[in-house]
Amino acid sequence: MSDHELKLEELGPGDQALPDFGHEVEEKAASDLAPVFDVPVSISAVLGRAQMSVAQLLQLSSGSVLELDRKVGEAIDIYVNNRLVARGEVVIVDERLGVTMTEIIKDGDTQA
Repeated sequence: MSDHELKLEELGPGDQALPDFGHEVEEKAASDLAPVFDVPVSISAVLGRAQMSVAQLLQLSSGSVLELDRKVGEAIDIYVNNRLVARGEVVIVDERLGVTMTEIIKDGDTQA
């Protein structure tokens, strides 16, 4: 089995196994994308949202707690260029916050 093939148990619900078109097709597809490799994208990981009035906003100060619309342990939204592309969990990597993707959002499946 080549490196780019998925084992049957790695397929998720609704996924279909793709036929093996050979290594040459994969290289051609990667080289076709080369012009966009240096295009910058903006990635945001949204922990949650809150709505408040301007008066409430002006009352916030250092130490204020802002209640978000998410529960502890609930997946966070990951946006690329303001488009929801995945959901994930917050992780700590070398004393920095990071995000591990747990779900990829397909086109049209963007219930936010």
